[in-house]
Amino acid sequence: MSTVESFEAMLKKGMDGDMLRFSLGNAYWKQQNFDAAITHLQKAVEFNNDYSAAWKTLGRVLVDADRLDEASVAYLSGLDAAERKGDKQTAKEITVFIKRLNKLFQASRTGATTSDASVNEPDVGDASG
Repeated sequence: MSTVESFEAMLKKGMDGDMLRFSLGNAYWKQQNFDAAITHLQKAVEFNNDYSAAWKTLGRVLVDADRLDEASVAYLSGLDAAERKGDKQTAKEITVFIKRLNKLFQASRTGATTSDASVNEPDVGDASG
């Protein structure tokens, strides 16, 4: 049984919650199933609006899905959540992703090309996986 199948089985048993949805979102993201990943990550932040790691991951998936405006909203929501909880590391990581996203927006306005991989490459200090 795959990771996704295991998590989906847990969901079917009624074990729904922010951690399960976050885990499902990550698992689908790894499979590049962006729509499913987005659905589960959005559900994770509905369960827990202060789940800054879920907001950050949602933003990253939205960038990969080329939904940049939505990614910006997710990153800003994640930054707000991280600051509310005092989660300085996640706040720093999200700030880096916001800067990268802004570079993508600028590149799209000027017609320059920017590698999507560079936008979501984790920094050396990014332990988020």
